[in-house]
Amino acid sequence: KVNVTALMTQKQVEVLSETLDPGLPAVVSVFAGRIADTGRDPIPIMLSCLDALREVSSAELLWASPREFLNIIQADEIGCHIITVTPDLLKKAELIGKDLDDFSMETVQMFYRDAHSAGYVL
Repeated sequence: KVNVTALMTQKQVEVLSETLDPGLPAVVSVFAGRIADTGRDPIPIMLSCLDALREVSSAELLWASPREFLNIIQADEIGCHIITVTPDLLKKAELIGKDLDDFSMETVQMFYRDAHSAGYVL
C-alpha cells in the first residue's frame, strides 16, 4: 500500500493518478487544512482531486490536516474516502445541532468567568 502525502494541488494529483498502479492500494493525502490556511477554499480542489482519481479504483483520497469540525462534514459531503481527525476535533461532535442561543449564552458566561478570574471588574 502506498501513501503519497503533502499534496496540495489538482495538478499534483493528476500527475500522480497517471503513475499509480491501478492494482496497488494507495492513499492520496491532500492537505486541505493547509490549503485553507492560504485563504483558498479547499472544496473545489478536493473535488477535482476526486475526479482525477476516479480512474484509479484502488486509490483513496485523504482529507489531511482539518482545522474545524465542519471539515469532517465537508469531506463526507463531497465523498472523500478518509479524513484525519485529532481527538480534540472529534470531541466537537457533541456540538452538532446545538442550540445557538444556548451556545451564545454559554460563551458569554465563559467570558465573564475568564474576566472574573483575571481580576477584571465590570
